[in-house]
This record gives sequence, structure tokens and C-alpha cells, in this order.
Amino acid sequence: APQCLMMSLTPSRGCLLDLPWEDILVPHILCHLPLQQLLSLQRVSKSFQSLIQLYLANMRCFDSSQIGPAIPRAAFVNMLKDNEVLQQLVLQNCSDWLTDRELLPVIGQNHHLHQIQLKGCAQLSRHALVAISLSCPNLRRLSLARCEWVDSLSLRSLADHCKALEAVDLTACRQLKDEAICYLVQKCSRLKSLSLAVNANVGDVAVEEIAKCCPELEHLDLTGCLRVKNDSIRVLAEYCPKLRSLKVKHCHNVAESSLSILRSRGVELDVEPPLQRALVLLQDVVGFAPFINLQI
Repeated sequence: APQCLMMSLTPSRGCLLDLPWEDILVPHILCHLPLQQLLSLQRVSKSFQSLIQLYLANMRCFDSSQIGPAIPRAAFVNMLKDNEVLQQLVLQNCSDWLTDRELLPVIGQNHHLHQIQLKGCAQLSRHALVAISLSCPNLRRLSLARCEWVDSLSLRSLADHCKALEAVDLTACRQLKDEAICYLVQKCSRLKSLSLAVNANVGDVAVEEIAKCCPELEHLDLTGCLRVKNDSIRVLAEYCPKLRSLKVKHCHNVAESSLSILRSRGVELDVEPPLQRALVLLQDVVGFAPFINLQI
């Protein structure tokens, strides 16, 4: 791409930089190029460097995966230092370099963020979530999967200030217990997607409160929530008519007696019915599945 753009600098074709920057180049041309290539363009000339800086200042979405897994701290800070219009911030698996020191200034100057992904960003602290809650009132989607620094106090701050949340991923946030989850769903009743997977502290109390407070719920992940039992699944079936998928793998206290209600409604489940599971196991043992008339 940089080579193609350089071709436009020849006198016979005119200069790309002669096009209006803010009206044409930034919103209609540069937005279609990978971020990695745009950063490379800064080395072409001082004019291109100024153009890319203008683009970075007006960028609506920043995704670290477009650059690579290891972004130098200074490069990240420099890229977003002038941006106050971000709407999406994706910083997944940046635990090797991302700390509060780098993230908090970006959050503090971007009040229009509606999607933030911090999956696996292990070096952050609860102050990051508090900053998000205070700076991003319009937040809709938030991923904090594998962020074990998330605690009940920071989650309460999120619930108090970001009541428009529709999707929250709290996978493996093991500090959180039923009380914190209950507070979140009481304040954020618009939730459509919620993951509490891999948290043995989550039980029936939280699931029943989710069911009663979130009538718009469509997706719920309870994978590995060992304290969840049949009673709360039945409440979920009763209060969440829009539920489309439920994950309960490794929830050993959840049986088909409660799941069958959801299964009959067409809800996607990640566990097979008992008979089908038995046939699969039998096929693994004997090498084939016997014909069984299921209409008997």
C-alpha cells in the first residue's frame, strides 16, 4: 500500500496529499488501510507524518491486534495522545506492556467509547475499571475476561455509572461473588449478553437475580460455575423469554430436568441430552452407534 500511494506523487498523476485531508483522505481513504501500513507511511515524508497524525487523532476504532501482540508503550501513548473521539478500544492480551499508566489517560479523554475490550490485560488494576465507569457513560459492551483484578467495589462503580450496558464478559473474574453480580444486574437491566464463566463463587442467588432483572437477556455463559443448580435454571427459563443460548458445561449440579424446558424452546445449549451423550460414549467404545427407535 505505501508503494501504491507513492505512485500518486508523480507530477503526471498529481499528488495524493493535494486532496482534502479531513474531508476525503481521513474519512474515505485512510480508513480502509490496515493500521500497520498507515504507521509505516509516516516514514515517507513529513507531510505524510502529519497526515497520519491527523488520522490517528480522528480514529474511531483502535484495535491492537492490527499492529501486533507487542506494542511498545511509547508507541501506544503517541498514537492515541491526541484522540478524543474513540468509540471502540480493543486491547486484548496486552498484559506484557499495558498498565494503568498507559490506559488511564486514553480513557480519561475519550468520553464517547461504547465498546472496550481488555481481555487478558492482567497488569491493570481496579482503578482502570473505576476510570472507565466515570469517563464512559455511554458504554454498551465491555470485556474483562481473565482480568482477575476486577473486584466488587470497582464493579459497583461500573454498575452505578454505565447503566446502558448490553454485553459484559466477566469470565474468570474470580474475586466476584453473588452479591456483586446481583448489584450489577439490578443497575444494568438492559443486559443482553453476560459471561460469568470459570467462577466457582457464582451460584443460584446470582443467576436468579439475573433472570428477574434482565428480561432482554439473550446469551448467558455459566461454564464451570459449580454452585449453580437446577432451581436457578428453571427461574431463568421462566423470566427470560428472549434467551437464545446458555452455556452450562461443567456445571455438575445442572441436570436435564431443568434444561429440557429451555431445550424445548429452541435455546442453544452446550450440553447434549443424556441419551445422545450416552450414544456418543457408546460409539467411542464399540466403534459404532446402534440404531435405537427413539419413538418407543
